[in-house]
Formats: sequence, C-alpha cells, structure tokens
Amino acid sequence: MTDDPHLTYRSEAGGVWSLLRLGGAGPMVHADADGVRYRTPLRRRTIRWPDVAAVRVHRTVDRSRTQEYRRVSLLLGDGRVRYLPKPRSYETTDPVFDAQVEVLRTLHRRHETPEDAEHLHVITTRTGGHSLVGPLAWCVPLLIVAMTIALWAVPRSLADERAWRAAVPCAAATPVADRGECLATRPGTVVRTDVHEHSKYNSIYLSAGRKTQRVSVSHEMAGVFVAGDRLEVTFWRGRPRAFVGAHGVWHEHRAPAGQLLALAVAFALAAGYPAAQAVQRIRGRRLPDDEVLPSALPFAAVLLVTALWLLPLCVLHPTDPFGSPATITWAAAGAAVTVGLFVLAFRASRVRPASVAAPMDEAGDADGETVFLRARFLEHTEYNPYEFGTHVVLGGGDVLAVSPHSGPGRFGARRVPVERLTLRRVRRVRGGDGDGVPRDWHVAEFDDAGTPVRLAAAPDDLARVVSVLEHAGVTRADSEVPTP
Repeated sequence: MTDDPHLTYRSEAGGVWSLLRLGGAGPMVHADADGVRYRTPLRRRTIRWPDVAAVRVHRTVDRSRTQEYRRVSLLLGDGRVRYLPKPRSYETTDPVFDAQVEVLRTLHRRHETPEDAEHLHVITTRTGGHSLVGPLAWCVPLLIVAMTIALWAVPRSLADERAWRAAVPCAAATPVADRGECLATRPGTVVRTDVHEHSKYNSIYLSAGRKTQRVSVSHEMAGVFVAGDRLEVTFWRGRPRAFVGAHGVWHEHRAPAGQLLALAVAFALAAGYPAAQAVQRIRGRRLPDDEVLPSALPFAAVLLVTALWLLPLCVLHPTDPFGSPATITWAAAGAAVTVGLFVLAFRASRVRPASVAAPMDEAGDADGETVFLRARFLEHTEYNPYEFGTHVVLGGGDVLAVSPHSGPGRFGARRVPVERLTLRRVRRVRGGDGDGVPRDWHVAEFDDAGTPVRLAAAPDDLARVVSVLEHAGVTRADSEVPTP
C-alpha cells in the first residue's frame, strides 16, 4: 500500500461513449506512482516519471471574452512535449483544475527530482517553450504570395502595358486573327445600369455586338448613364476597354506594374514580422521555457520605416529603380536607415540577464527626498491589498512603501515591513507572473516571514530598490543565487 495521490480524469462525455459501447475510446488520463497513462480515440501513451522533466501549464487568454484557456503538458527529458487531453479549463479561476495540476506535480516530485520542484512552468504567448511552426506558418504563405505577384503578375502587367501603348486602330485590311491586338471601335448602347448607393462596385451593361457585356464603373459614372444612351466602344483583345458617350468617358482601370510590385514588397515586409518572432524564439532557446521573451515590435518599426521609402520607389520606378542618380541616392539613404534601425532593434530586443547587483548606492533616498518608482508587488498582502499598488515610494520617512499613484504626496501609501523581508533572487519575467508585467521588467523574489512575495519593476528601478533595501538591512538568502 502507498499513500501516493493519484489522478483519474475521464471526459465529461464518457457516459455517451459507454452507451455506444465505446467506453474505451473516450479521453482519459490516469496518474499514479508508475507514471501517467492517457488515451484518446486515436492513441494511447504511457509516460514514466523519470522521463518527465517538468509539468507545465499552457495558458491562452481570449481577450474578446476575458477568459483563459488552460491545458497541461509534460516536458520530457529529450525535449519533446506531450499534451494531456485532460484536465483542461476555460475559466480564469478554476480550483478543480489547479488541484489536478498540483496532484500531477506532487507525484512528479515524489518519484523524480525536478531542477526547480517548487516552480510551476506556465507557458503563454509571450514566453518561450514554443516551436517555430506558428511564425513560419504565417511567414511562408506571405512570402509565397509576394513571390507569385512579383514573378507572375508584375511581368504580365508590364507586357500588357507595353502592348496597350503600342496598339493602333484596326485597319480594313487587318486580318481577323490579328484584330484582337488592335483597337476596334464599334457603336453601342447602354442596356441597363446597376447603381448601388453605398457600394463602390457599380456596373453598366452595354451592347456593342452580338452579346451584352458588363463593365465596372464608379458610382458617379453609373448614375449619369441610362438605358438607351449611345456609346462609342473601344475593344482590345476581345474586351471593352473604353467608351465615349454623351455623359462622359470611361477607361478601364488596370493596376500598373508599379502598384503590383509595391504590393509584392508589402507582402514580403509583412512576412518579416513573423520571421522576427521566429528569430526571437531562436535567440531565447537557451532560456527556461516559461521565461518571457523580448518583444519583436522593434523589428516591426524597422519594417514600417523600410516600407515608407521602398514602396514609393517601387510605385514610381518599377522597371528601373536605379536608373537615375536621384533614385540611387534615395535607395542608398533608405537602405542605410534600415540597416541602422535593424542594428538598434537587434540590440533593443536582446535578452538582458537579471542580477541582484545594484549599479549604484541609493541609500540616501531612504532618509532624504521621496522618490516614486513604477513597480508592482504581485501578491495580495496587507501592504498591497488586492494588488492595488502601481508604484513604490523610497524615502520620506519610510524605507519602502506601496502607493496606488505616481505622486506627489503619500496619500494612500502603505509601509512595507522591510524588517521581515529576505531577498531570495532577482530573475526575468515568467509566464506565471501574469500578462500585466511588461516584458522588459525584472522580478525580485522576497521571503516575507515565510510568505513568498514578488516585486516587479524595470531593471534599473529594481536595482535601485534592492540597493535601498540592502542598506536598510535586508539580507539575501544564502541558498539562492541570482538567476541569469
């Protein structure tokens, strides 16, 4: 006999499966001292605890419904991930789900020794622990569309533009087989018009031969023509390309090659953002899988600036962008700006290691001028009830206080009992810290008389707070080391 906990989770639809005599096909998860066994309608697996490196929770926030979707996965020692079909949760607060996850973690700790037994890995959209499939699933189709437009649509548009400019009116001696390449003018009449007041797609149906043909026109053009109006219709390659009537002149709109090339470049630049996300995941591959990665938005700014100088160049000079000194200068200056911004974005999105070392001694703030710093305690405590604090206050009589505003004045501020605090470590932001903590902040973990509390702030501000606390006598736990 053993007092090990165990978990057996069957699908809510298990009764339906049983009535259909397919009870063995329903999703089921069973965990005990031997490991985790689960089944789905398509597969069965057994995973022993020595093969499990971590029990992880994946959290996705549906911002439109302000809900969370959570599921559990097992990270194996060889780096593979096994998602459990159950338990799952669609609620922000779900004690049943939390209890089931804790049972899995308890079994894992009893039969295997994780590197950080007390830490629950929470994987979100901001953290590592994801493959490159997601970004590449966006990047590759966008590049395919860009290449298709650039290699097929642009050359075809250029050829049509040259042929249209070179087309001449058809002569009486022009062979019938060649009349498609010359301009044939025929008399015609308006059969009817389709006018839609709130739509830019309006049509005129005209008869200039054996059959009625439809042309798309603007709302204003469709409104001035009525059935029976006489027209002179110009045909080219079997289609009406222009007509002249008593109420106006219409020419078919054809997308210029420059616009198509600019569209291809826009798709290629759009593919650059998921590519930047993939690069960020590669750069953070050595970090713990639940640490928040730096944002790829600096690269989005580079792509936007690149579009501002590259797209006009494509529209105005699609066939020869380097045909004049002005365009060469424009392209060279734009490329230099892009390269410079890319270097700055690469530096801004680097992983900044966390450390408890303070860059300077700010002990004077404790007894001197009051300083408000943007920082947040992440736990509900007596000095941070309901996590109301948005700033911390240094000086002004108290070593450290929590304030719900950025000052001036200490109205509503609550003193932090620094004599009870012990600094454990400073680390980077993790998925379990919540989406409200900015990516570039760091988190200091304290022991408050046996209760763990976390303080999140920008790296320099957090280093300043740590310096003041150490000057006030707050010690560091010998058993903990700074997390890189």
